Amino acid sequence: MNKDLTTGNPQTVLWRFCLPLFGSIIFQQLYNIADSLVAGKLIGENALAAVGNSYEITLIFIAFAFGCNMGCSVIVSQLYGAKDYGRLKTAVSTACIFSAFLCAVLMLSGILGCSPLLRLIRTPDEVFSDSKLYLDIYLWGLPFVFFYNIATGIFSALGDSKTPFYFLAVSSTSNIAVDILFVKAFNMGVAGVAWATFLCQGISCVLAVLTVYVRLKKIQVPENPPLFDGGLLKKIMIIAVPSILQQSFISVGNLLIQSVINGFGASVMAGYSAAVKLNNLVITSFTTIGNGISNFSAQNLGAHQYGRIREGFRAGIKMVWCLCVPFCILYLFFGKPLLLLFMKGESGAAMLTGRQFLWILSPFYFVVSAKLAADGILRGISAMRQFMTATFIDLILRVALAFLLSDLTKSATGIWCAWPIGWTIAMLFSVAFYRGECKKLCLNR
Repeated sequence: MNKDLTTGNPQTVLWRFCLPLFGSIIFQQLYNIADSLVAGKLIGENALAAVGNSYEITLIFIAFAFGCNMGCSVIVSQLYGAKDYGRLKTAVSTACIFSAFLCAVLMLSGILGCSPLLRLIRTPDEVFSDSKLYLDIYLWGLPFVFFYNIATGIFSALGDSKTPFYFLAVSSTSNIAVDILFVKAFNMGVAGVAWATFLCQGISCVLAVLTVYVRLKKIQVPENPPLFDGGLLKKIMIIAVPSILQQSFISVGNLLIQSVINGFGASVMAGYSAAVKLNNLVITSFTTIGNGISNFSAQNLGAHQYGRIREGFRAGIKMVWCLCVPFCILYLFFGKPLLLLFMKGESGAAMLTGRQFLWILSPFYFVVSAKLAADGILRGISAMRQFMTATFIDLILRVALAFLLSDLTKSATGIWCAWPIGWTIAMLFSVAFYRGECKKLCLNR
């Protein structure tokens, strides 16, 4: 169901809209968690390290898909809030055409460049072949990743956060079963993990795109809108390019950090791979709620309901902080059993690495969640310069400090300490930018 986010109590509207988004991202993360869980439990520590190592590279491709998602979603949200349905349909088709071209370029680049990239990040020989195999299969499923992201962006723009949840609930749980089938019954190893994800993502993508097509057909317009509009593409790019740069530079930064981690050996890689999956579950949840705040802000910007944007930020902060409490408790006190989900046994170095990572990062979830809520407002109102500034401050600090602190401490513990410092400073910038931009909007009413 399409939903207008410009009416009703802002807190109630935002909670009802974002909770299914949170459920969706939990199931989305099950894809990656299932891959690591099956690899670590049914294949071995090296397979877990290989999947985790490859995952950092896949995040670069996901960054481009996410950018297209946000560019399409924010502009469609603004047009939906303004009730300009003809240009809304053109914006959707324009985003799809651009995304298809970008996806083709990335597939070719990935096929040619993944091996050198794996060497560049110092992938150990014992996990190189499995890392390469996983990436090769992943790349053939990249169109599914792109068009599923476009579809979910459109659903969110129309105020519908439940439909993506239903698709992901079915496909991600199916992925777990197919993972186990391919690895345990067919003895396919890491290839089985990759093919299971390919198959389940493909099915969910096709169903999501078909549903979007049917949903848009029901929106009546006076005449057939054009399929492509250069002006709308420019507006989409204003949102998409900074979002792509944000996510891709974060991914490149994570690759640089991964190269430092790889220098400590396969056991530390495996522990990090398990712990970072748990961490990504939290950060991606905050990011998704931030995306919901972006859609809420964009619709209200289109409807000139500026006061509701501030109310949306306050509601968003309450929401993400409510999520912080259980995650902090789980990771601080129950990190060991959670990490054992990914490991065959209590490997000393791997378990110590994972527990240290969670102990250091989890108390600062309250900080990074506030940053991502403020970023959601900035992106929704198209304040992309400020959005990018806060993002790059976080990234540059985390990467530079990871190299510096790991060298000073001569251990991976120094790497983990870089996260909270970058998060804290970037949060101060994001909140300051949010306040400044909202003040401008209210003055220009």
